[in-house]
Amino acid sequence: MVKIERFTANPIISPEDVKPINDGFEVIGAFNAAVAQYNDETILVLRVAERPVNKDENKILIPVYNCQTKTTQVITESNRDGRFDTSDSRVVKEANVNHDFKYLTSLSYLRLARSTDGVNFSIEDHAFVYPHNEYETYGIEDARCTKIGDKYYLNFSSVSPRGICVELISTSNFESYQHEAIIFNPDNKDVVLFPEKIKQRYYALNRPTVKSTGHNDVWISSSPELHSFGDHHWLFAGSEKGWDNGRVGAGLPPIKTKYGWLEIYHAADKSSRYCMGAMLLDLDDPTKIIARLQNPILEPEAIYEKEGFFGEVVFGCGYVQRGDEITMYYGVADTSVAGCRFSLKEVLKELLGDQIG
Repeated sequence: MVKIERFTANPIISPEDVKPINDGFEVIGAFNAAVAQYNDETILVLRVAERPVNKDENKILIPVYNCQTKTTQVITESNRDGRFDTSDSRVVKEANVNHDFKYLTSLSYLRLARSTDGVNFSIEDHAFVYPHNEYETYGIEDARCTKIGDKYYLNFSSVSPRGICVELISTSNFESYQHEAIIFNPDNKDVVLFPEKIKQRYYALNRPTVKSTGHNDVWISSSPELHSFGDHHWLFAGSEKGWDNGRVGAGLPPIKTKYGWLEIYHAADKSSRYCMGAMLLDLDDPTKIIARLQNPILEPEAIYEKEGFFGEVVFGCGYVQRGDEITMYYGVADTSVAGCRFSLKEVLKELLGDQIG
């Protein structure tokens, strides 16, 4: 069993620690952060979710970025007639219509938090990436960060009426960024980039949503230049029964070891309880799975993981490695950020047994 050491200070960032940047809004989530080690700082690229303060239970207030006016606006809808389904706190659905959502109840964007000790973070008072194009009008979610060469590449899910696509930006200083490309079209998410080329190709794990069969499986794709991804291969699905029978998705950017690429991924069961699992991919051909744990290495147990905006969720998006120690930062209950530490060798031993000395 992998020993997980949760931070005693958890959760280390909560909504009350973050001031909204939109007037009349409240922060309901600061979570699912990408992670980078830059100079002497640990940087978290937070997903911050804001929503309009609503004092009328018969009205639904929907935040939307308007590309024409370049402002965040609030759409007001009446729900006295029950034409909207709001049973999922994250989305607004049209009742009796087979869509995942019509609107989101909050607008997310990316905001930086910095730390010199990896536990106590100072949160910047402005957005690093805020919605600004037609693919981001409902928000920007769940970034991952991979350092390749001297650049840090951030990919994230962009949400709009056109669906959920994946954008890629790059930065060398976390002060400004360059837009690279939309690298996966709707509906796709949970993308992580490998930190180096493998046989002259860049690789990425991704999770397309297949409406025809309802599958939410992980695929692996490659690109010659990080913009045009192709050569797609199905990689893995959840089990028919158990902790991962709902959906699976990539979590942390892959960690290179001499035994293979370690991927710490997330999965949910059919009741949307999210846990973190582990698998090992071949170093030279990451389309091949060497080993995969049957049980999760991290599951919601602490109160801050079980209760929140959307409870029973642990959702890792990034890590810092120091020798054998992996520090994973993870979202809890779609509300806050927590941290934990574990041994890389212990995970590999669980995966490979006696092959690990």
